Amino acid sequence: MQHQMDLTGEKPYKCTECDKAFKQKYVLSLHQRNHHQEKPYKCSECDKTFILKGELIVHQRHHSGEKPYKCNECDKAFITKKTLAGHHRTHTAEKPYKCSECDKCFITKNELIIHQRNHTGEKPYSCSECHKAFKQKGELSVHQRVHTEIKHYGCSECDRTFKNKCNLMLHQMDHTGEKPYKCTECDKAFKQKYVLSLHQRNHNGVKIYQCSECDKAFNLKGELIVHQRYHTGEKPYKCSECDKAFVRKNMLTMHLRTHTGEKPYKCSECDKAFKENGNLYAHQRTHTGETPYKCTECDKAFKQKSGLSVHQRIHTGETPYKCTECDKAFNQKISLSVHQKIHTGEKPYECSECDKAFITKATLIIHQRIHTGEKPFKCSKCDKAFNQMSLLCYHLITHTPTIKWEIQ
Repeated sequence: MQHQMDLTGEKPYKCTECDKAFKQKYVLSLHQRNHHQEKPYKCSECDKTFILKGELIVHQRHHSGEKPYKCNECDKAFITKKTLAGHHRTHTAEKPYKCSECDKCFITKNELIIHQRNHTGEKPYSCSECHKAFKQKGELSVHQRVHTEIKHYGCSECDRTFKNKCNLMLHQMDHTGEKPYKCTECDKAFKQKYVLSLHQRNHNGVKIYQCSECDKAFNLKGELIVHQRYHTGEKPYKCSECDKAFVRKNMLTMHLRTHTGEKPYKCSECDKAFKENGNLYAHQRTHTGETPYKCTECDKAFKQKSGLSVHQRIHTGETPYKCTECDKAFNQKISLSVHQKIHTGEKPYECSECDKAFITKATLIIHQRIHTGEKPFKCSKCDKAFNQMSLLCYHLITHTPTIKWEIQ
């Protein structure tokens, strides 16, 4: 009869609390414990309770360290037989669970179920505090720490704390510089294996996520989603302190530090600290002298990739930042921002000694030297000094007239 139900799909035992049905009466009885909150099997080591005795036995192995199911291909062992079966497929490359919506296949049924939620949009795990919903139970568990603010794992090198051990271990690699996952195609290395896998797509030329609005393609679905916000104008990450909003969550995190003044990334060589990890890496190159980003057109090299990108526009003549008020264009966004203040008349940098105001901070600093008498640019040929570099350059002509034409 059991076999015939497998063929017919018949499930005669229906739950009166929800729409689930079962082939066997005792399975229905076990299921109904979920509705009644009945969990009769309690762990003697911790306060967890379980519906089934078998679940308790498996759970107790986490305390005892017992792993009775051993792989005959390698030295790994597992707590459950089901986990061992899934592991075996990593040796055989078998992926028996195929998605009916796309051509993806999976090692375990659970992986398939989670994947299918990408198609259905189903998010069965809901937060009781803010009602956010998630595709996986693990994602909900991580999210709930936002409400409890529990950070058990503290770094021994600095004062940062983390909600889970994995994040602490990744953070500690920032201190040690450890990057165990090395690319076989180039000299790059990474802290996480999955980041290496994504990087290797650059060598393979694999960019499977195509934008429907333009011709750009991406390695990651998340990159495509973020990119599409530039087309739609969507900025879902809003600052609670001011009216600014951002395309990416990490951009909001960095912006919030302008309000808090937090600079968590500290240089080990000097007393400087930074809001962003990338800025710390760039700063550390002032100590090491490293300039890894080299121009292919000339012999210049740069500490940051962004510096190389801006420099290369000198060779290409590219001026992507165009003024909407006039026909001028610029090779840097900051140059455009400064230029636009000419149209608006905005002069945000005011002198505290007099009533003058300036478009740029650099111009204000030069002006303030009139009040302070500071002349930091000293001539190496005589005892004269100047408050601007340009004045020093013109002064040098008096010592070496032949460089006049070079300066011009």
